[in-house]
Amino acid sequence: MSADRILICASDQVAEGGRGVRFPVRAFGYDATGFVVRYDGQAYGYLNQCAHVPVELDWVEGEFFESSGLYIMCATHGAIYVPETGHCAGGPCKGGRLRPISVQEEDNQIFWQPDEYIRPPAA
Repeated sequence: MSADRILICASDQVAEGGRGVRFPVRAFGYDATGFVVRYDGQAYGYLNQCAHVPVELDWVEGEFFESSGLYIMCATHGAIYVPETGHCAGGPCKGGRLRPISVQEEDNQIFWQPDEYIRPPAA
């Protein structure tokens, strides 16, 4: 594991097909949020921005899944995304996908890994 990974939360704060956790990032030079969700036992991280219109996805903080718990859904226009890949599965995001953020789970904690475009927020 790289030394520049950043703690998001304890693993048990991210519910299977349910509540996720938001975290602050700088995306493409702007303040934004990322989020982590759990699906099929695996943690997945994405930039909290719909591929259709650049608005945050969660309708209430941390609520990213639609009612069945099978898809991540944008609360604004109903775009739905496959949790494992971030690819659009329906709605106005056709052909789009969520911007992935690399997350790792270790010792009951979830970390994110900055990349060229998604960086830690300014101090």
